[in-house]
Amino acid sequence: MIELFTDGASRGNPGPGGYGAILRWNQHVKELSAGFRKTTNNRMELLAVIVGLEAITKPGIPVTVFSDSKYVVDAVEKRWVFGWQKKGFAGKANGDLWARFLKVYATHNVKFVWIRGHAGHPENERCDELAVAAALQSNLPPDEGFESGKYNSK
Repeated sequence: MIELFTDGASRGNPGPGGYGAILRWNQHVKELSAGFRKTTNNRMELLAVIVGLEAITKPGIPVTVFSDSKYVVDAVEKRWVFGWQKKGFAGKANGDLWARFLKVYATHNVKFVWIRGHAGHPENERCDELAVAAALQSNLPPDEGFESGKYNSK
């Protein structure tokens, strides 16, 4: 089983943001992060999960995602996202990322676990550090999905 720890950050909402993810399989650990010049916390929380899942090259392996985002965890575990998908994400924020998520989600055996953020969980704290550091970088690229205005309505 692969463990995927994720977090997102935004300095302002919207504002510069970033995500951090840690993949752990047995003794192997991989850290992923990136930042964007204008985005939202929810987009970064979701993008952390997407990028982590996309980094897994073997389909079908059980993956447990640990996230402090109720937005992400509840949308999947309570199956809301599948209803949004049937309606073409009409009126939902972040439809571009949810569509991307569902594509990679379908290739893995994914389970979500919500963890309380900023509560001393070592991997969650590290993901937060990665996300904040990514958001603080200079010359950040645009979050095209957000800045286009097409996917941030609700």
